[in-house]
Amino acid sequence: MYRKITLGAAITLAIMFSTVTFITTWIYSAKSFNSTLFNIRERETMYAKIKEVDDLVRQQYYNTIDEDFLGESLVRGYVAGIEDPYASYLTAEQYAETQSDFAGRMVDIGVVCSQSPDGYIHIDQVYEDSPAALSELQAGDLIVKVDDLNVSTENYLEATDALRGEPGTTVTLLVRRDNVDKSYTVTRRRVEVPTVSGRMIGDAGYIRITEFNDATPDQFQNTLDELLNSGAKSLVFDVRNNPGGTIDSVGKILDVLLPEGPIVSATYRNSTEPQVLLTSDANEIDLPMAVLINGKSASDAELFAQALKDYNKAKAVGTTTYGKGSMQEVHKLSDGSALVFTVALYNPPTSPNFEGIGVKPDYEVRMSAELEKQLENLDENSDPQLKKALEVVAGLVKDLAPVEESDRPSGTQAPTEESSTEAPLEEEPEPSEEDSSDDLEEEDLTEEETQEDSSEESDDETPSDDDESESAA
Repeated sequence: MYRKITLGAAITLAIMFSTVTFITTWIYSAKSFNSTLFNIRERETMYAKIKEVDDLVRQQYYNTIDEDFLGESLVRGYVAGIEDPYASYLTAEQYAETQSDFAGRMVDIGVVCSQSPDGYIHIDQVYEDSPAALSELQAGDLIVKVDDLNVSTENYLEATDALRGEPGTTVTLLVRRDNVDKSYTVTRRRVEVPTVSGRMIGDAGYIRITEFNDATPDQFQNTLDELLNSGAKSLVFDVRNNPGGTIDSVGKILDVLLPEGPIVSATYRNSTEPQVLLTSDANEIDLPMAVLINGKSASDAELFAQALKDYNKAKAVGTTTYGKGSMQEVHKLSDGSALVFTVALYNPPTSPNFEGIGVKPDYEVRMSAELEKQLENLDENSDPQLKKALEVVAGLVKDLAPVEESDRPSGTQAPTEESSTEAPLEEEPEPSEEDSSDDLEEEDLTEEETQEDSSEESDDETPSDDDESESAA
């Protein structure tokens, strides 16, 4: 039954509804306006103070002011003042290096180096098919001179910077090997940084990921294919000491491993609901998995481990991770320099954000400080965390194996199609502990570029000369 209302009553209800809407909108607008006005006044006060200081110094300061250094120092001071532990100011040169790091490519001779006790450049690793490899440089060599610069403790950073340059240019190195010095002339070129390596350990495929950049997904896929073709029955991923990298790269790798569903979402300032950034399709790798983590696994490495745990794809082995679940953007400024600051917290598929908490292992296995220093040189016989991970995936493989007829207890029959029963899975081993040491720390950037006033995540587009933004985690 429908009841009619008079025209006057309808008009009255419409006016009442409009009034309530107007009042609600006015209250919200007033609060927003007051907040904006307060911020404007605060900024005016800040700028006025800076101008007062600048006027006073320029009138009375005795020495000459380096205007470029002063300008950069003002920006650095501003960045320090927002108290963001991951915020930083990048010069134009540093920004260009960051772009190369995101791309996983650099222009130099293709070595990983560290400072020797004598202050020389110690070659820790030579990349395959790099200029250094073609020149027959070896891990363990000492670079004692770069062009005309004698390497010392005081100029070590300058010397390592001198290894870089434009593609096609040459650098002359004096290299000491077995106390014998020899000169090498090496031609610089673009080198893809290897971030993924793998090998078979028994019937388990072991994959180590040292960082996540644009080149990592292809390297990961190639390594994974090789291990699967070699008959891997399980997979062990190692992201220990991995500082992270870009969200896009870790997302592409997780898409290969995970079933259909969300991979990562982000909670932005003033947002009520997380925004899903990346999703996985229905294709997945269906093998028992484990992931190795430690206190230096940070940012995207933590997301990698937690996402595998959220989908029950892998067991985590090691120690609690660093705890960096925030996302930074890199904004290019008009002079080629850039600002980095936090814009959001990002979340695993189903678990809460791990900022300041870290990802906890399913099986905690601690290592002594001495062993952690030697992590690069450990193997499945000397690495207690890797040994545990291999033990875990071996147990999962055994649980999935069909029961052989000869293994059945006497007096039992194999299940038939009419009445079949499923053999119960064996219980997984309980987590165990080993020698302990304190977790160490390390950080890490996702890439998202913005041109002018709009911001879009893209690792593939070339930055323009206008204001740009890239996300980094």
